[in-house]
Amino acid sequence: MEQRVILGIDPGSNQMGWAILSVEQKRLRPVEIGVLELSKIKDPFIRLERIFNEVCNLIVTYAPGELAVEAPFYGKNVQSMLKLGRAQGMAIAAALAHKIAVFEYAPRKVKLSITGRGAASKEQVANMLHKTIEMVMAPVKWDATDALAVAVCHYYQSQNPVKEKGVAKTWEAFLSQHPHRIKK
Repeated sequence: MEQRVILGIDPGSNQMGWAILSVEQKRLRPVEIGVLELSKIKDPFIRLERIFNEVCNLIVTYAPGELAVEAPFYGKNVQSMLKLGRAQGMAIAAALAHKIAVFEYAPRKVKLSITGRGAASKEQVANMLHKTIEMVMAPVKWDATDALAVAVCHYYQSQNPVKEKGVAKTWEAFLSQHPHRIKK
């Protein structure tokens, strides 16, 4: 059976979590996890360059076949979301520059995939990871375990993808597919 290597990224403009997940015969094993510290770099464009270079280094070092990245979430601060989106974009650009497939997951999807609860805390996600996969290393920071959770989520989703076939995109389409549900 072939080994699969997934790079998980929890993007951030102050800290970027990353994780390398190895999968062999359905056995999940974290190879390495870490956090790229960016908060001391004042120039935002130098931060973006560091993200790009670090993701490129991870790709060259570990040769992942896939990048799983957490999607930016909408918060009250639009500037924060913009910075997060730029950070995510640099990680994606690095993967695309190395011809690696990219997969994006919403934070709620990652938490739901790992814990069964979309509103789970970072602590709950980390605890569930410790229980479900062989984690021989202690987590460095929450960003690192979040990155591992994104990689594990991607593996789970790729093993059991939700079939979109036949899913109605509008109410009209749903009602035409399920006329028995219309109450008269």
